[in-house]
Formats: sequence, structure tokens, C-alpha cells
Amino acid sequence: MDKIIVRGGKPLAGEVKISGAKNSALKIMAASILTSEPVVIGNVPNIRDVSVMAEVLQGLGVHVERTDGSVTLRARGPIGVEAPYQLVSRMRASIVVLGPLLARLGRARVAMPGGCNIGLRKIDLHIRGLEMLGARIDVGQASIEARADVLVGANIPLDFPSVGATENIMMAASLARGTTVLENAAREPEIVDLADCLNKMGAHISGAGTSTMIIEGAERLHGVTFDIIPDRIEASTFLVAGAITGGDVTVTAVQPEHMAMVLKKLGQVGCEINVGADSINIKGTSAPKSINISTLPHPGFPTDMQAPFMSLLSLARGTSIITENVFENRFTFARELGRLGGRVNIERHHAVVVGGQAFGGGAVKAPDLRAGAALVVAGLAAGGPVEIEDIYHIERGYENFTERLKTLGADIELVRDETPLKLAVGEDGY
Repeated sequence: MDKIIVRGGKPLAGEVKISGAKNSALKIMAASILTSEPVVIGNVPNIRDVSVMAEVLQGLGVHVERTDGSVTLRARGPIGVEAPYQLVSRMRASIVVLGPLLARLGRARVAMPGGCNIGLRKIDLHIRGLEMLGARIDVGQASIEARADVLVGANIPLDFPSVGATENIMMAASLARGTTVLENAAREPEIVDLADCLNKMGAHISGAGTSTMIIEGAERLHGVTFDIIPDRIEASTFLVAGAITGGDVTVTAVQPEHMAMVLKKLGQVGCEINVGADSINIKGTSAPKSINISTLPHPGFPTDMQAPFMSLLSLARGTSIITENVFENRFTFARELGRLGGRVNIERHHAVVVGGQAFGGGAVKAPDLRAGAALVVAGLAAGGPVEIEDIYHIERGYENFTERLKTLGADIELVRDETPLKLAVGEDGY
């Protein structure tokens, strides 16, 4: 089994260039279905989730060509309408092919999504929004099937500013007849990035980044060359790594305005933050302070950063309270952190982090993508070796994570299991 081994105690120092945003790359890749012309996406991270989305699109008949840092896609027919379980089950974000397929072909069949086990992440908002555009949707136990003779713009209020639902509805409405008004829309920077790309393809979207988006349906969309924004979660993770080690770390090729709440909380912990036009420097503190955090949709504190902050706050003086308002099952990480010496008490959707702890060595497993990165972060400050298993979660969203931490001075290694796979043989010889 592949694993990461971290030997902590070394302050990180230096610069690290941040990759393109995972959650922009995946959705803009799905948007390539909306046109038969080439879509060339730059600044694409080399991560597992991008590979899975490429497989999903190739399975639909989209031609995908990857080079270093870019992906070229062309959805020139015939395009299939079914995204199968064996691919969709590996990554929940693949549900966003539903809207583009419905808009382009009038039909889609998508398996129930998989991905990190961090909560229900209901898809009812996706379904209700597409139905309001005129789709007929049948939800089975294993898949979602949608049909539409024509999509027609509508006023769609979302009960919750779901990122995925906003993206699916926005892409479907881009080719619908008439005007769609999407209320209580998600406001994440990746939503704005997708809207910018769609507009460059010929869509008519205004209000992206606000709670009300207006989409004027276009007759057709064309090809595009588009560079995606930097990954704010990756950048934030490296900053927390610098903070927890008392280091001096600079992240470059970033958009600091996307990270305002994370930077505010790092400042409250006691770190020194210096922000440039496209860079952020952090200097850690030897005496981090306890703070309270509540996760919220953007521009609030991102749920993807609560696990790395839980590692950091475990070393802070006093007690911190983390309130999770986005995903109901995202505190499973606390059990693994406890194996290293963290003290976290879970009370419904609150995590009470008892600070002043010292991490020791041990073996842990990454329960999901961001929790896996948070265990690496904890290992950087541990007094003994930390071995992290199930690292495929980490590789879903962080490009060359261990090598880039090494450039900052971390004592960390990626160990690949070279043991040949052995298959059990039954009595019948199979």
C-alpha cells in the first residue's frame, strides 16, 4: 500500500508555485460537451481527479488530449449520453456532465456520484433546477436519467447555494431558450471562472460571483482557449503548513482576494501575513492562539480548510471551536488526528479542539482528500515519524504534494508499494 512518511520538527521555508484550481478544471472540462469545437484549457493540475474526469469524457466520446499543464477536448459526435458507474463512482464532481449532456443532446444518464465520504451532498438541488428548465428526470437507485425536448429559461431559487447545482444549472441554461434567473447561487471563485469560460465560448452570463445570476440562452457555443485560476485550497494548505512549523513560506501564482477569510484566521492565530499582487508570505508563530471557526459557503470560511486548521489549532493555547455548517460528516478526521495526540471532542456539528497538545508519531489513514492533507500538515509538526495510508485521496487534489513540501525543507517521502497484486484462487481455479 502506498504511503507518505513525514518526520516533523523542521520549519518550512521558501517559495512554492500554486497549481490551477481542481474545482475549476473539472467543471470547465465538463463544459466542453456544450460545443463540437476544440476547448483548450491551460493551467490544469496533474491530479487523479483530472484523470478521472478525462476518462468520464472519453467514455462519452469526447476526444481528450493532455500535455504538460493543459488539456484539449473536442466533443465532436457521436457523443454518448451515459456516464457509467465505474467512472462516476470514483468522483462526485462528474455529476456536472448531467447539465451539459441535457443541453447538447436532450438526454443524459448519469450514475449516482461517489467521491469523498464527507456527507450526503444531496443532488436534489441539481434535479429540481433542471426540472424547472423543462427536463423530465427519473431518479433510480443507481442512476439519474434526464430528457428534454427543449430547455426553457426559468426563475430558479436554490434552497442552499450549492456549487454543483449552480454549475449544472448554469451550463444547461447556457443553451436554453430565453432567460434564466438563478437566485441564491453559489459565489465561489470557481463559479466565476466557469462563467468567464462559458462567456468566452459565446454564452451570456452576468452576476457570477453574486447571489443572483442571469443566463441568457445562446443558440450555440464555440471553442475556446482558457487558463483556469489558481487553486485557493492548495495555496491555503501550504500556508497552514508554514504556520504549523513556525516557518517562512511564500505561495506564488495566487489570487489573494480568493483567500480573504483564510488569511484573516491565520492572522488571528498569530501568524504574520504579507500579501503581494499574486503572492502571499506567511511567518509562523511559536505560540499560536486559539480561535473559533465556522465554515460557510464563499465568501465564508471554506469547509475544505477546516481539517488543516484543526491540526494547527491542536497546538494552539486554549480551546478552539470549529463549527461545520456545510457537510455533516466531515469530522471523521478527528479520530485520525487523535492517534497522533490531538484532543478533539465532537458535539453534533461542533468540534471542540483542546489546544496545547504535542503530536507524536504513529500510523494513520486519510479518510478523505482534505483530511489527508491535514494529516500531512500535522506530521510536519510531530515529534516522531507519521505514516499516512490511503494517500490516493490526497493525490486526487494535490499535485506532487510530497516533492513540493521537500523543496520547502520538509523531511517527507512518498513510498510506493511495489508488491505484485496477488489474486485469490478458488476451488474452481478462478
